[in-house]
Amino acid sequence: MALNKGYQTYQNNSVNTASGGELTLMLYNGCMKFIKQAMKDIQEKNYESKNTNIQKAQNIIQELMLTLDQEVEISKQILPLYEYMHFQLKEANVKNDVAILEEVLGFVKEFRDTWKQVILKTRQQKFAQGAHV
Repeated sequence: MALNKGYQTYQNNSVNTASGGELTLMLYNGCMKFIKQAMKDIQEKNYESKNTNIQKAQNIIQELMLTLDQEVEISKQILPLYEYMHFQLKEANVKNDVAILEEVLGFVKEFRDTWKQVILKTRQQKFAQGAHV
């Protein structure tokens, strides 16, 4: 119990101290976790848990959609992909289709990996700028 409380405190601190980029990375990681769990739930015929996990993944995709800055051109290109992923999650939930979840998982992983590279590049640039001061 105390270990659980300590972990929860750590999680809360991680979220509260994370940058915007790190929060986005956490969202992608959470989405992947819920999709993987939903895939396992389908295989184990645990449909209630599958539904819950897919809904959690959908909520994360919706949050990512809301955070897009529509003034930035790349956001206009990303939004349809998020909408497609959200729709596919709905389809996978209705059809209990692991293949659809695998497809969405692939997209989320690509976004996550790209975002991770952006964060690393940004940190490297900040470090390089700081070294020249």
